[in-house]
Amino acid sequence: IFQKQIWNSRSEEENIMQIRKATTQDLECVRELTRETICQIYPKYYPAGAVQFFLNHHCDGKISADIRQGCVYLAEDPADGIVGTVTVKADEISRLFVLPEQQRKGYGQALLAYAEQQVFAAYPQATLDASLPAKAMYLKQGYHAQAFHSLPAEGLTFLCYDVMVKAR
Repeated sequence: IFQKQIWNSRSEEENIMQIRKATTQDLECVRELTRETICQIYPKYYPAGAVQFFLNHHCDGKISADIRQGCVYLAEDPADGIVGTVTVKADEISRLFVLPEQQRKGYGQALLAYAEQQVFAAYPQATLDASLPAKAMYLKQGYHAQAFHSLPAEGLTFLCYDVMVKAR
């Protein structure tokens, strides 16, 4: 279990967030956290067809397989419960989501730092696909764009994202 002190108005003892590996019992929680974040945040950046693409991409089958492989982690706050998730597979960081009402409190940065710790223990660089809402955070954390992709989504819409990397 990884612990990180985060900033908020609670006392220092109440201020410790933990990151733990997800279990199969956490599938519904990871699904709902992922769907809630996509449904509330992504429509501000993407057309409906691209939002649906993200929802389909982060389906139960993929989440469940990643949990069984031991790749999914959860950020848990003592007062607020599970507030975020991240998936780490080899040198790739994915599915980093923080509940919309818990964003801008340091949870995303803590999850990213934890994921990087996992990656950099075995690989010289971390790779991730950056959605438009998350790109600024990744740039701030030292990532740079390696490639840009534009995929057809539902209707006549496109899903645009950057592949980003960060060296150890």
